[in-house]
Amino acid sequence: MIKAVVMAGGSGTRLWPLSRSAHPKQFLSLHGQDTMLQATFKRLDGLDIASSLTICNEEHRFFVAEQLREIKKLGSIILEPVGRNTAPAIALAALSSRDDDDDPLLLVLSADHVILDEAAFSKTVFDAIPLADSGKLVTFGIIPNNPNEGYGYIKRGAQQGAGFSVTQFVEKPTTEIAKEYLTSEEYFWNSGIFLFKASRYLEELEKYRPDIYEACQLAMKSITKDYDFLRVAEPAFAKCPSESIDYAVMEKTDDAVVVPMNAGWSDIGSWTSLWEISKKDSSGNVLHGDVILEEVNNSYVRTDNKLIAAIGVNDLVIISTKDALLVANKDSVENVKAIAKQLKNKSRVEWEYHREVYRPWGKYDSIDSGEGYQVKLITVKPGAKLSVQMHHHRAEHWVVVSGTAKVTNGDKTFMLCKNESTYIPLGVIHALENPGPTPLEIIEIQSGSYLGEDDIVRFDDRYGRT
Repeated sequence: MIKAVVMAGGSGTRLWPLSRSAHPKQFLSLHGQDTMLQATFKRLDGLDIASSLTICNEEHRFFVAEQLREIKKLGSIILEPVGRNTAPAIALAALSSRDDDDDPLLLVLSADHVILDEAAFSKTVFDAIPLADSGKLVTFGIIPNNPNEGYGYIKRGAQQGAGFSVTQFVEKPTTEIAKEYLTSEEYFWNSGIFLFKASRYLEELEKYRPDIYEACQLAMKSITKDYDFLRVAEPAFAKCPSESIDYAVMEKTDDAVVVPMNAGWSDIGSWTSLWEISKKDSSGNVLHGDVILEEVNNSYVRTDNKLIAAIGVNDLVIISTKDALLVANKDSVENVKAIAKQLKNKSRVEWEYHREVYRPWGKYDSIDSGEGYQVKLITVKPGAKLSVQMHHHRAEHWVVVSGTAKVTNGDKTFMLCKNESTYIPLGVIHALENPGPTPLEIIEIQSGSYLGEDDIVRFDDRYGRT
């Protein structure tokens, strides 16, 4: 029996401005119509997967639940109260699975990888099952096709079934060393995909990192269920050391084996890597959205709002969102994360949020703002309701654009239809609900001395937010 464990944490700052801390790349449609999380689950259809488990952090839980519900793949979702890297995350999955009757094989995957040849992926996993069944800890090594210095490498040893014993894990090498690895044909890219018995992983983790094992075991003893989510004990998990599975277990165990995989894998680590795997026009350009080019070659151009026109440039990445524009040479895209770091250090919201922000009840788009005011377009899904709340520093004026709104304004509850409005004074308890079968859209005009999102006092919330 195979249980899929999908790790959906991470901030994805290397793909800014499309990927941001509050809406990272695994929840975006970067390659194809599905989000990367959805594509990860759909490629499991070629395997005999008995159940699945997703691990994510607290602030992304509704992305996971909603996107998996859309494709009818919803399974267990474990929430990490704090990020502690892959070794503890996988330990939580293994601990939650070890009481299963058949001690399942855990197929550990990242939610932000692209696999172009899904048939080859399924076959490689299938071929590795005997090794995992025998107690080996399998990692899948990508057969390299270029001397990429952006990946870690795995050196193979003697052949074992469909794979090889692991003789060395290597950090990201220089280009020259990577060329030597490519020539030797003894090295693979480290994919971060694993297959092993839940019990075997826990045995090796307890052997080599008992501190991580004990912290995770303690955190799982007080697990609580909240809607679709399983919450581990925060105090215990917060004390867990942060460590990758490679450092904690795979580099230490005598039972690590690497199985070669040639399935068109990419971790989409940069805009250039996304350009490399995408379909190009006759000039080598990858285009998304409203784009017009003249004498442009080998570029990646993407816009989700305004027209982009480019003339006489080559080898560029141009990304336009509602609130940011990135222009970079393809050879310099690794520095995008430095821009995101600058934005964070300057306390600018663009490192974390898009102008359009998703919530479990729908989304809002910050259309305009100025001294003492802010204007939002709020979209509420059918049947959804915002929390019962109040604000200390702002008043709000709501105007219904489409749909029907059920409004609580102080001690009154009433319905509003298109072109009708209501005013909510500062300090008044209020709520907004969509009782209809179609999305509700309202314009919200905020006015006050402070308009931050943290000026919300919630009295009741159906989504469990505090």
